[in-house]
Amino acid sequence: MKLGPLNLITDVRGLRVGNAQNAEIKTGTTVVSGDKPFTASVHVMGGAPGTRETDLLAPDKLVPAVDALFLSGGSAYGLDAGSGVMDGLRAAGRGFAVGSMTVPLVPGAILFDLVNGGDKAWLDNPYRALGRAAFDAADVDFALGSHGAGTGATAAMQKGGLGSASAVLADGTTVGALVAANPIGSVTTPESAHFWAAPYEIDGEFGGLGVNPTANLGDLPDSKKAAAMVLSGQPMNTTIAIVATDAALTKAQCQRVAVAAHDGMARAIVPAHTPFDGDLVFALSTGDATAPVDDAALLAIGHAAAVCLSRAIARGIYHATPAENDLLPCWSATQ
Repeated sequence: MKLGPLNLITDVRGLRVGNAQNAEIKTGTTVVSGDKPFTASVHVMGGAPGTRETDLLAPDKLVPAVDALFLSGGSAYGLDAGSGVMDGLRAAGRGFAVGSMTVPLVPGAILFDLVNGGDKAWLDNPYRALGRAAFDAADVDFALGSHGAGTGATAAMQKGGLGSASAVLADGTTVGALVAANPIGSVTTPESAHFWAAPYEIDGEFGGLGVNPTANLGDLPDSKKAAAMVLSGQPMNTTIAIVATDAALTKAQCQRVAVAAHDGMARAIVPAHTPFDGDLVFALSTGDATAPVDDAALLAIGHAAAVCLSRAIARGIYHATPAENDLLPCWSATQ
């Protein structure tokens, strides 16, 4: 397994990613779009998800492909980012044809960042505009850390963030991951800056500290964020992700890859998939179904998706940058 050229999900051919954020509100949106509609599915393992149009991604549902996916801050307010993405797609002539109309299909998911030190006293929901701005900004290169859906994210002991990573398999298949990491769980081992994802790091992509040599790491890690949540009574969590490949997968195979990718979340966040998180993974394929992918190849893609997601989570936290009124420090400040 080697890095893709950019070490981003956009190493998967045909994909672009756009970010938009509001520094005062401390929130943002990230959009994944493609040169054409792509096959996608989803798997939810957290206890508190917030989603839009995910039912149509089930393998037994009629829709064969979607036009974009979005990740957003804002809790339920952030679901309106999908409307802005729809506006951009419709302006571009994209969508499912219905008579003289086109209906863009834009599933998405949100995380909770309403209690993070940002000014939330807005009168009009800002997320439709953020969704449109993120769609319009889509490119093969994009920023990580405190950008897009990762702008206001927090983890147990430090700021969260937007992360991405990619890998090229021996047969040339490319796999990538994109994540907005905002978990109640810890991305670092107890009382250290070592990432749980360290065994999967490639070329020092998130600091190169390596694996924590301390034994007995099985105890529940401390969480400044969890303590704050108890005091405020607010659920301030959720890690939402997209994994992608250029292999030609069916919707059912995409769903299986989404399931496998959750292993990567559990390897990078302790604990993951809690009752207080809405942990979710979308999986998409940009490949043309000229030849079926067999089960052995699907196993390798699912494994690579999990590894990429672990690395992406750590990269999101590693690249986070400080801002005014932050509730938690950045990982870089703990060195």
